[in-house]
Amino acid sequence: MTELEIIGAPQSIFVRSVRMVCAEKAVAYRFTPARPHSPEVDCIHPFGKIPVMRHGGFTLFESKAIATYIDRAFPGPKVIPEDAMLCGQAEQWVSVLNTTIFPSFITYFLGYFFPKTADGAPDRQSIEGSLPDLRNHFTILERAIAKTGYLAGPEFTYADIDLLPSLAYLAELPESAELLKTTPSLSRYFTDHCQRASFVATKPPPMTKA
Repeated sequence: MTELEIIGAPQSIFVRSVRMVCAEKAVAYRFTPARPHSPEVDCIHPFGKIPVMRHGGFTLFESKAIATYIDRAFPGPKVIPEDAMLCGQAEQWVSVLNTTIFPSFITYFLGYFFPKTADGAPDRQSIEGSLPDLRNHFTILERAIAKTGYLAGPEFTYADIDLLPSLAYLAELPESAELLKTTPSLSRYFTDHCQRASFVATKPPPMTKA
């Protein structure tokens, strides 16, 4: 049987989301740790981003495309609903997470994990500058999750898988951890889902600098 291979750094939120899809569907795969712009990645992704995937002679890049392929190519519970309305809701949230919400999260993360300060201390300017967007996005997520306990409809979908790896980092950093306390539905959502087998199985090692 052709082996599925997922390539990327385990600390990446996008790599983790793809690995969570595999875990949710009980899909066996080989994980190859690799940084962005490494030879293993560059030969698949034209912009050197992670994750990338190889399945026999077939390759893919971009986490959403990889997740969709795995969901359709392998048996197991669907993480992208077949119902048109639920699918639309999941796609809607994945899109807004990836294009609007995650950029502010990533700016905040970079201020802590990859600061450009001379002494390697957290970049307070970058961190403080990202906080207004963080507050707004936490409010939006709180409102969405309060409806059903999930981002898209009444069940766990790839939209939730897409969000959870970011929440794991946000729960560990001081300002965002405090913000999480002010959003009870989002806080409860994270507490509940961080116990999922797919989340536990894909826990990354600590973030390291390049």
